[in-house]
Amino acid sequence: MRDVRGWVIVLVLALLIGGAAYFAQPRQDSPQHSSGSDAANGTSAARFFSQAMGHPTTQIEGNFSQPSQDGLMFVFTPTSPYSAQDASDTANWIRRGGVLVYASELGDIELDRALSVTRLNSGVSGQTQHANPVLDGVTTVSGGQAVVPLDGSADQVPILRSSDGFATGYMQRFGQGTIVVLADPLILCNGYLDKTDNGRLLADLLGLVNPGSAVGFDEYHHGLILTDLAPQAWVTTPWGAAILWFLVAIFIGLVLRGRRFGPVIQRPAEVARADAEWAVAVGELLRRSGARALTLGLLANASERAVAARTGLPAQPRERFWNALYARAPELAGELDQAERALYSSAGGDAELLGAAQRLHSIAYPPARERRRQPITEETR
Repeated sequence: MRDVRGWVIVLVLALLIGGAAYFAQPRQDSPQHSSGSDAANGTSAARFFSQAMGHPTTQIEGNFSQPSQDGLMFVFTPTSPYSAQDASDTANWIRRGGVLVYASELGDIELDRALSVTRLNSGVSGQTQHANPVLDGVTTVSGGQAVVPLDGSADQVPILRSSDGFATGYMQRFGQGTIVVLADPLILCNGYLDKTDNGRLLADLLGLVNPGSAVGFDEYHHGLILTDLAPQAWVTTPWGAAILWFLVAIFIGLVLRGRRFGPVIQRPAEVARADAEWAVAVGELLRRSGARALTLGLLANASERAVAARTGLPAQPRERFWNALYARAPELAGELDQAERALYSSAGGDAELLGAAQRLHSIAYPPARERRRQPITEETR
């Protein structure tokens, strides 16, 4: 019962922290001007206004498809780039009679190419933009502090200009349809529709299609982008911060209520292995690998090195060692030579090999008593 009460306290704490983090965060921003966002830079008001004017509205999601042929489509600041096919399909839809309102700060490469939109490299103020008389009842609109002006061609009629005369919006006949390009999408966003004549501009744009025509908002190209996966998204968005605080509270609860699964088992101390074990292991490895020739060579070389160390002769080069050994201790040299010949000629199996190896070992490491009995002569010095 005590454990259950502890988990209830942790859960309540997590909910309180998550709720506080959610309500303490500012309203979610919508830099892509989504029609599903109620933020100041969202465009949900444009969607609701279209519905109020009798236009069936759709948010284009899942797969990219334009509204009906006589409809209107809003494209606000694509954050997922248009493919060449999407841009080509959009251009063909306009040629057949569709109306496109394309509002973006910097534009999309493929869509700009398909619609022949050219943008200048400089920035101008968009807080006061003057309207062309072609827009009924629109004199001035208000937008962002800086916009990238448009470089219109002869068939692209400017409908908005900045205070210093640069085009910030134009209208163009495109086949049987119409394109409206706006350099500043903020003039159609929620927090700007009540400024100057922005609301009237939205009404005029909806008037480009027949009453009851479908109006679509492209949300397909507002898909997931790389910055949505950045670590700062966990603290800059309300839901991300709430989930983060919830995980922190759960972690603290696990630390406070965590218990071992059993008693701590001490690691046993490592025991040093005897030299005999290593020798047996190496011998077994050589036997299993069938390295008979290698084993014979190792035994012979080890015996020669031991005899060289005992007689004070250099073990290398091997030919000089044998010449010096025959000169200094001919009997020892003869015994070592016979033992090595017997070792290399042993073909009777492991027993014969073991006997030859024991004989080599007795020559290389004679018993201490025999060492004391060995006379020291001038030849053995």
